[in-house]
This record gives sequence, C-alpha cells and structure tokens, in this order.
Amino acid sequence: MAEDDGPSRIHCRLDELLAERGMTVARLSELVGVSVVNLSVLKNDRARAIRFSTLTAICEALDCQVGDLLVTLRP
Repeated sequence: MAEDDGPSRIHCRLDELLAERGMTVARLSELVGVSVVNLSVLKNDRARAIRFSTLTAICEALDCQVGDLLVTLRP
C-alpha cells in the first residue's frame, strides 16, 4: 500500500454536484446521515478515506455515479 505523504490526486466534485442540484451541504447531511463537518472535509479534498456505505448514500442522494463524484486529477 502506498504511503500517504502528499496530496491526493483524487478530487471530490461535491461542491459542483450540490450546486447543480440546488442542494446545501446541510440538506445532504440530513439525507445521508453524515455530519456537515465530515461532508466539508470530503468536499474540500481533505478526506483520507470514505466508507462504501457513505459513498453509496451520497450518490443515491445526488442521483449520480461514483465517477461523477470522484475524479482523478492529472499530475
């Protein structure tokens, strides 16, 4: 497993998806049962891990696929 020394190349598009749907982080928090703080960590690309159940719940609430939410940045 790779060491976690530098910034991740994975970008979370949560801000963009919320804006497209006219939804707030607070509303998403209510829908998926994840704290606003944890969602903010995710949307600011500071998350080090995410549970599949959380990922599934976010994608269901936003009616999107994982690839719509998480993208790989080019170096």
